[in-house]
Amino acid sequence: MKNLPVKLPVFPLSNFIILPKTTVPLNIFEPRYIDMINDSMKSNKMIGMIQPKNSNNINNIPDLYDTGCLGKITSFRETDDGRFLIELKGMIRFRKIDEINTDKKYRILNVNYHDFLDDLIEKKEEIKFSDLKLIFKDLKSLFEKKGFIINWKALEQQNLNETINALSMASPFSLEEKQVLLEAKNLDKRKDKMAEILKTYIHDVYENNTIQ
Repeated sequence: MKNLPVKLPVFPLSNFIILPKTTVPLNIFEPRYIDMINDSMKSNKMIGMIQPKNSNNINNIPDLYDTGCLGKITSFRETDDGRFLIELKGMIRFRKIDEINTDKKYRILNVNYHDFLDDLIEKKEEIKFSDLKLIFKDLKSLFEKKGFIINWKALEQQNLNETINALSMASPFSLEEKQVLLEAKNLDKRKDKMAEILKTYIHDVYENNTIQ
């Protein structure tokens, strides 16, 4: 844990989470986040992903949720038009302590990792793919309704950890629902939370169909 940064530059992004042991591509084009990635590449290559709350802050600076995820830049490319294309690998979730005032254009938090040290442990989860059949069925109908395209065959060939986390990140859920999935204590709890959220969506779809 000694190599984990306690002062962490963060990228607040709505409806977007990363989870430990997953990798996501990001297209960086805002000048302040170009600066942040530049600074990060010169130091430890780590940034935090965290969701802003849906709040009307008088300073137009959104409040942030208390929990986010530390990510390490594993791939970096600059485009001809000055954008950065990076891949970010989730390492461990963190709790926000407070925000640091700096002259940087991007935001920096004091964070701690004590509640999520299990994220660093490699362990096999006792969940079978048969446990996911109903979730897959409900997710497929929801993804189709929302116009999302997922390579389900490829997904089923991943391990369960990767599969559940990938679906949590890609799912067309609300900001608040994604935050619930991010904060779930472990994979089994995340699977249960996803099933609970899906029930509300599938119920709504059914209700809407019967009303029409």
